[in-house]
Amino acid sequence: MWVAISLIPIGGTYWGRALRWAVFLKPLKPQPSMRNLLSATVVGFTAITLFGRPGEFVRPYLIARKEQVPVTSQLAAWALERIFDLLMALLLFAFALTRVQTSGMHVGLKLTWVLAAGGKVGGVLGLAVLLILLSLRHFAGPLRLRLLDALRHVPEKRSAGLRKIIDALFQGVESMRSDASLFLVLVYSILEWVLICLCFWCVARSFAGIVNLSLVDVLILLGFVSFGSVVQIPGVGGGMQVVSVLVLTELFGIRLELASAFAVFLWAITFVAIVPLGLSVAVKEGLDWHSLKRISREAS
Repeated sequence: MWVAISLIPIGGTYWGRALRWAVFLKPLKPQPSMRNLLSATVVGFTAITLFGRPGEFVRPYLIARKEQVPVTSQLAAWALERIFDLLMALLLFAFALTRVQTSGMHVGLKLTWVLAAGGKVGGVLGLAVLLILLSLRHFAGPLRLRLLDALRHVPEKRSAGLRKIIDALFQGVESMRSDASLFLVLVYSILEWVLICLCFWCVARSFAGIVNLSLVDVLILLGFVSFGSVVQIPGVGGGMQVVSVLVLTELFGIRLELASAFAVFLWAITFVAIVPLGLSVAVKEGLDWHSLKRISREAS
């Protein structure tokens, strides 16, 4: 039952990502189509599962095509999304690691101290990322002018194309200039990670009795997994499962076979569950395996 319930929050994350992307689009498209954003998000995450990290670029490409905006502006929006996700992951990880002493981790005093110190470092890095985001609001204009000024020494034939790319990239970060937009992006980012936490918690509850993880334990696991999932082998995941198994066996003392089953369930719920829907949406929109693979290759 808990596995089925976990599909609800993980499904909500795709809607949340579409809402956040709509904020990024506002300077170029004040009224973007949520249907287009949601379908591109579902197909995009399907591409990540099937093709690995090159599939990341399917979503910005599809959004640019559907909403008729420059691809480079949506690549800038994708980069902003990654920065906000990094911010949330760092803050979550920092909070979780500072609560190691109240968790079910099987570690010595020295490692407990190291992990707690790592939590503080993560918090500092999170604040640094937040400062970078805030600086984009105030220095994007001057930085754009400096880059354009530097192109004066580049031959006209090449500088014209570079100017278009620079303009499109900075159009992508224009949404950060508004206090309301920045607030909305932060709210959607927090909502996104709350839903992911709920999904992990539901999967943990489905293993209750054989894998006993508290809420703090789940947060610690999610913190590690959020960075391990950067390595995504096409079709089989990879980094997420490896990190999950390592954390569960080495830090929580869970048997290898149970840890492996837990890791597979997590991967299946968070990545694979969307694939059937994503493929059906792609087929409905005239996209097949080869076209998705081509988009991944060309966009990356």
